[in-house]
Amino acid sequence: MARLSTGIPDFDKLIEGGIPQGFFVAATGEPGTGKTIFSLSFINEGLKEGDIGIYVTTEESRDSILRQAKQFNWDLESYLDKKLIIIDALMKEKEDEWSLEEVTPEEMVKKVIAAKQKLGYGRARLVIDSVSAFFLDKPAMARKISYYLKRVLYKWKFTIIATSQYAITTSQAFGFGVEHVADGIIRFRRVVKDGMLHRYVLIEKMRQTNHDKYVWEIDIVPGKGIVLLGKVQERKEDYALPKKVMEKIKEANKDEFQS
Repeated sequence: MARLSTGIPDFDKLIEGGIPQGFFVAATGEPGTGKTIFSLSFINEGLKEGDIGIYVTTEESRDSILRQAKQFNWDLESYLDKKLIIIDALMKEKEDEWSLEEVTPEEMVKKVIAAKQKLGYGRARLVIDSVSAFFLDKPAMARKISYYLKRVLYKWKFTIIATSQYAITTSQAFGFGVEHVADGIIRFRRVVKDGMLHRYVLIEKMRQTNHDKYVWEIDIVPGKGIVLLGKVQERKEDYALPKKVMEKIKEANKDEFQS
């Protein structure tokens, strides 16, 4: 099976060398956990290997994404319109060919296909960062929209990373619909211990792969990106959502489906 490197060698070892080509992988987690850096690393590695890259940004502008990549010595700008197109769903510029006037799944898919046609044939990587923007006002539709995206984009031979927001402070977790559809689930977490921020990653699912089952502590290092610090021995309860929050999520989802 062909596998695509994430650009993080130590992480690739946890999934038998990389993400299987053609997979739809969900990268879920709270804000600030490393999802965007992980996605940029995936795109950058693909460009180095000669792949086509399409990056859909819904929560940052295109310029912000390019600046963020430079912090890790990833010169994405030099690939623009040759091997890379960044579709900006945040800044609605009418004269910008690659910005979305309407933040809808259908509009996004049209732009992604147009970008693929412009960049030409070849192995293609797609990042949707984040997919949550397409169902923020209708969370009960998350699974249906995710399935639509996977079904349509699969025909175009993409390997996809779709990030999704995950907020434990609310009654909704926008990653749930994506996870039902995804071929792989990579969960990012953050915890404050002794007054210090710690970030973690766990591979919860990767089809056709004997993946690692441990929680790993990670760090985000300027000039390098995500670095694995080591696996940690923690109880499942340390990473599970509080019982009260889980009950709120179930109740809210039940209300959504009944309405």
